[in-house]
Amino acid sequence: MEKPEQPVRRPWIVGVSGASGTPYAASVIRALLAAGEAVDLVVSRAARLTILDETGIAFRDAHWRTDLAEWLGIAADGPEDVRYWPAGDFAAGPSSGSYPAKGMLVVPATTGAVAGIALGLSKDLLQRVASVTLKERRPLVVCVRETPLNGVTLKHLVELDAQGAVVLPASPGFYAGGSTVRELVDFVAGRVLDAVDVPHTLYRRWEGELGAAARGTERTGRSV
Repeated sequence: MEKPEQPVRRPWIVGVSGASGTPYAASVIRALLAAGEAVDLVVSRAARLTILDETGIAFRDAHWRTDLAEWLGIAADGPEDVRYWPAGDFAAGPSSGSYPAKGMLVVPATTGAVAGIALGLSKDLLQRVASVTLKERRPLVVCVRETPLNGVTLKHLVELDAQGAVVLPASPGFYAGGSTVRELVDFVAGRVLDAVDVPHTLYRRWEGELGAAARGTERTGRSV
């Protein structure tokens, strides 16, 4: 008797660049896993320094699973359906358009990553995978984290939009009633997932009722 064919694994690829804002990436990854999605992870070399600076966690190739678990604040054995690809590995699966993937989320994105993706430079695996995502017409969300933005970066962001990417600045909204850093981070992560139709419960959605956020914080005892 023939064994039934296994379904093809189609992950979301999360690219983490060196911009400040690694909590955004952690929130996105946690929510993807909670939604039952597979994740492929690419962490740039600069992002390792940012993770270390912002969290005190050293993200190492040889110990990536335990380091990732510590970063996400989950069980020590780490998430099951995650694959990690070193940023210098141009032979990695996602570097080819034939690799099955749902799309890519670059969060947070430096202005350097924005430029490299917009110009198709492919200076590292993160940029290469983003270029592949665009050429294969798959969803690409670029969560840029920089302020202020100069004219060159603005032109690159317009170019990404023209190529079909979603340009999503790391700009939290306050109508959801967020009053803690974690809630504001989750708002941005939720908007990233909204852009690719991944369900989540990271923030309270606007329902057209003025004052709902304030009344919600009164019930929970939080201040806005």
